[in-house]
Amino acid sequence: MADPRWHLEGKWLEYCSCDFGCPCEAMAPPTQGHCTGVVAMKIEEGHYGDVRLDGLVVVATFFFPRAIHHGGGSMQPFLEARTTEPQRDALFKILSGEGQPKHTIFSIFSVIIEHHLDPVFVEIDFDWDVNARRARISIPGMVTASAVPIRNPVTDREEHIRTVLPEGWTFYEAEVAAGTTKSIGAIKFDMAQRHSSLAYFALNNDGMAYSYEQAKARYGLDRAS
Repeated sequence: MADPRWHLEGKWLEYCSCDFGCPCEAMAPPTQGHCTGVVAMKIEEGHYGDVRLDGLVVVATFFFPRAIHHGGGSMQPFLEARTTEPQRDALFKILSGEGQPKHTIFSIFSVIIEHHLDPVFVEIDFDWDVNARRARISIPGMVTASAVPIRNPVTDREEHIRTVLPEGWTFYEAEVAAGTTKSIGAIKFDMAQRHSSLAYFALNNDGMAYSYEQAKARYGLDRAS
């Protein structure tokens, strides 16, 4: 029997230990040789078959000893305590990458992540404003993260940097921000003024749910700076 059709769409947020701009997006090695941080998605609209996933937040901390394409990664997922058992089953099925094309995000994660740490079910606060390049994640007692605009060190002016990936596998365009984040969970880190990205995302069984042109029209991408 074929897997149920699924669709996730909403707000993507990531923080990593690298310099602004994320070397991985340009096929360069991590700034510090390793890569660690946190990713999150707020599902504005979503379903797995008949199971609705609207409004749920999923967060994960991660660590890779080298560039992520070399594998050997560790990841710990955080799901909201309010999720039901059917929703948890649906999300874990999607995140497993099972039955998904090899070039798609969760299928890739299934290969490069070798150490899956136990999931945690918690309260999660998630704030996100892509145009202002500001965001926040709070998991009480475990993870905090914030993003603010990058500022010019001489003039203190807010700088506007955008990552554009017409053939992207996670998002097509992202606003780059300065991230500060700390984790005292199973994967630990404490960093400031590191890379952060805010983007819209839309994924389904086949990968990116929309073409670049469709995404530009739907989300108002490719705006003037």
